[in-house]
Amino acid sequence: MNKKLDRRKKYTRKVLMDSLITLLKIKSISAITVKEICERADINRSTFYSHYKDQFDLLAQIEEEIITELQMYLNQYNFEQEQEALKMTERLLEYVVSKYEVCQVLLNENADHTFERRVMHVARSFLIQSKFTHDDVDADISEYVVTYYISGSIYVIKQWVANNMDQSPKQIAQLINSFRYKV
Repeated sequence: MNKKLDRRKKYTRKVLMDSLITLLKIKSISAITVKEICERADINRSTFYSHYKDQFDLLAQIEEEIITELQMYLNQYNFEQEQEALKMTERLLEYVVSKYEVCQVLLNENADHTFERRVMHVARSFLIQSKFTHDDVDADISEYVVTYYISGSIYVIKQWVANNMDQSPKQIAQLINSFRYKV
């Protein structure tokens, strides 16, 4: 019985998330109502409120799920080793492919930049922990080097998503990792 209930909860959350993502393609989050999300998902409002406080909470949960999964991917690799860094970047890009529709909405130019800033924070923390900077970079400016690298990488990914992922994850991973050695 519990498994059936868990499946129902998962299904409900999935259709609510999918409905919000679909609506975010045409409207900003502040212009979307819970009623619209529920109508699109064919779920009643009381069911929605048993899972989320409002549309902003639903969006925050979508973002949190992606951030958590990104952290999981990052923690599997040693970024200091070039081959590991390339493999990690390629896996992250494959993840973006698997979440294409969500990433397209959350990373487009018209979106709220909160998600992008959260991704930058996670990546910055990871790179600083992994001692990303080169030997010839002063410790005083290493934070700026990391920020420059992450910003450029995120904008490459945003452009790639905007171009309907016209290159393979491997090609984009190689491009992003080549920046590492030019910083």
